[in-house]
Amino acid sequence: MNKLIAILPFLILLGLCNRSHLQAQTTQMSTYCNPINVDYTYMIYNAHKDISYRSGADPAVVKFRNEYYMFVTRSMGYWHSTDLLNWNFITPEKWYFQGSNAPAAHNYKDSVLYVAGDPSGSMSILYTDNPKKGDWKAVPGILNDLQDPDLFIDDDGQAYMFWGSSNTFPIRAKTLNKDLRFRPSDETFELFNLDGKKHGWERFGENHADTVLGGYIEGPWLTKHNNKYYMQYAAPGTEFNVYGDGVYMSDSSLGPYHYAPNNPVFYKPGGFMNGAGHGSTVIGPQDTYWHFASMAVSANIGWERRLAMFPTYFDKDGLMYSNTSFGDYPHFAPTVPDKQGDFRGWMLLSYNKPVKASSFKEDFKPANITDESVKTFWLAEGNDDKQWIEIDLQKPGKVYAIQVNYHDYKSNLYGRIDGLYHRYLIEGSVDGKIWRTLIDRANSYKDVPNDYVELKDAETVRYVRYKNIHVPTPHLAISGLRVFGIGNGKVPAKISHFTVNRHTDRRDAKITWDKQPGTQGYNILWGIAPDKLYNSWMVYEDNSLELKSLTTDQSYYFSIESFNENGISERTKPVKVN
Repeated sequence: MNKLIAILPFLILLGLCNRSHLQAQTTQMSTYCNPINVDYTYMIYNAHKDISYRSGADPAVVKFRNEYYMFVTRSMGYWHSTDLLNWNFITPEKWYFQGSNAPAAHNYKDSVLYVAGDPSGSMSILYTDNPKKGDWKAVPGILNDLQDPDLFIDDDGQAYMFWGSSNTFPIRAKTLNKDLRFRPSDETFELFNLDGKKHGWERFGENHADTVLGGYIEGPWLTKHNNKYYMQYAAPGTEFNVYGDGVYMSDSSLGPYHYAPNNPVFYKPGGFMNGAGHGSTVIGPQDTYWHFASMAVSANIGWERRLAMFPTYFDKDGLMYSNTSFGDYPHFAPTVPDKQGDFRGWMLLSYNKPVKASSFKEDFKPANITDESVKTFWLAEGNDDKQWIEIDLQKPGKVYAIQVNYHDYKSNLYGRIDGLYHRYLIEGSVDGKIWRTLIDRANSYKDVPNDYVELKDAETVRYVRYKNIHVPTPHLAISGLRVFGIGNGKVPAKISHFTVNRHTDRRDAKITWDKQPGTQGYNILWGIAPDKLYNSWMVYEDNSLELKSLTTDQSYYFSIESFNENGISERTKPVKVN
C-alpha cells in the first residue's frame, strides 16, 4: 500500500501526459480532411421521425473578435473555433435554436446577429455580445414566411435581408431599417433565378440527369470584396452529388447581378463524399477566405448531410473561385502560413485494397470501407471490443493520416444527446504479425463521427487494423476507413487520347481518355481559360465522364491528370472546346 501511495503521483502525471498526447493528435494537426469532424446532432425530420441519422448542413460561419462561430441547421446550438480547424459545441443559455433552419449570422457593432429560416411563422433577429455564453436577446417579428435567409449589413450601415429556397421563385431581398428595430421595406427586390436551359449545373437530379423537374435555388450568402458583391446561391438539390454554389456579381448589394462565367464556383461531384452547396464564406486566419458548405451522405435519407470547407480566392479579373480538387483528401489547415488550403500531397493508400474483419452482417461486407463511397458500409455483428477490421495495403507505404467515418445504421438516436463518444485503436504492421499503435483513442471520450487524425510521425506499414472499443450506437458500422500517405511505387504516366465532344445540347459533353495502367483514378479539370481550370471531377477507374455542367454560350478549356497511391501524373495540355 505504501509503495502504491508513493508512485501514485507518478501514475497521475503519466496519465496526464498520455491524455495530453491524445489531445495533440487532434488539436495540433497541420492538415484537415473533409468532411469536417464535429459532433453532429441527430435529426428528426417531419414524417421521417422513425429514421435516425446525423446531419449538419447550411453552415453560416461568422468571425467575431478574431474567433469563429458556426451555425448549422437544426443543431440545437452552435460551434466555436479559434482556428477554423478545431470546433467545440456551445449550448446557449437561452434556447432559440431547436428548430432553427438554414441560419444566417452577421458580426455587427461588437455583437453577433443571428436569424434562422421559418417558412411558416414569424422570424426574429437574435443578438448577443457573448456568444460563448449564449445569452441571446430577440428583436421579434421582422419578417414572415421566409426560408434560407441571409442577413447582410453593408459598410455604410444599410441592412438587407436576402432569402430564397424554391424551384419557382427567385432570390429576393428587402432593405431593413435598423433604427426601427430592423423593420423591412415595403418593396421586395427580385434579384435572379435559375436558368437551367442555359446553365447545365442548375439542372435537378444526381449528375443533373433529371430533365423533368426544375432545380431548386437556395441559400443566398452575400460576400463583399474589393467593393464588389458576390451573391452565392445553391442549386439544384441538397441530396445530390452535384449540389454546389454558384455566384452572381454586382457593383451594388441590390444589383443588377451578372452571372459569373466560371460557375459553379463551389462544386464537388466526385470522390468519397460529394457536394459543396448552401454555404457561407468567411475571412479566416491570415486574411484568407474559406467557404463552408454542405455535403451529401443521403444513405438513410436525402437530408443526411455533413459539412465541408474549401479555400476561396479572387483572381486578377475579380472572379471568385475555389479549389475542390482532391476535396476530401488532406489539405493544409487554415493556420499554416502560405500553404493554407493547399493539397497536402498525401494519397489514398487504402482504395479497393483487400479487407478482412472479425464479422459482418448481411450484405454490408468489409470491402465497403475501401470502395470510396460514403453510401456503402461495413456492419459488424456486434458493437463490442471484440470487433475489428483490417486492410492489406498490399505493399508497404508511408502512412501520414487516417480517417474513420462511422455510419448510422438503425442508430435509434434523436436530437442532441450528451455523453456520446467513440473509443478505438488503430494499429499498423509490416508483416501482419508484429503490430504497433498508430492511433490511440482507448481513453478518449469525444464524439468523433468523422474522425481524422494526422499521425505525429509517419509510419511505414503494409497492414492497418481498426480495433473497436466503444461506439455510442447500437451497431458498429463504418462507411470508410481511409488511409492517407505515400506509396513506394511509380506515379502514373501522362494521359493520352484525351477527347471532349460537346453535344448538340451544349450543356453536355462526353469526355473520354485511354485508361492508364497502375492508376486509381482521374481528375477532369475544366474552366473558362487555360489558367482558370477552377472546376474538377474525380473519377475512379472509369475512362469516361458524361459532363452536364456547362453553360450553353461559354467556351471551355479541359485537361486531365491521373493518380494513384504514389502521386499524381502530369496534366495534359488544356484543350479548348467552343
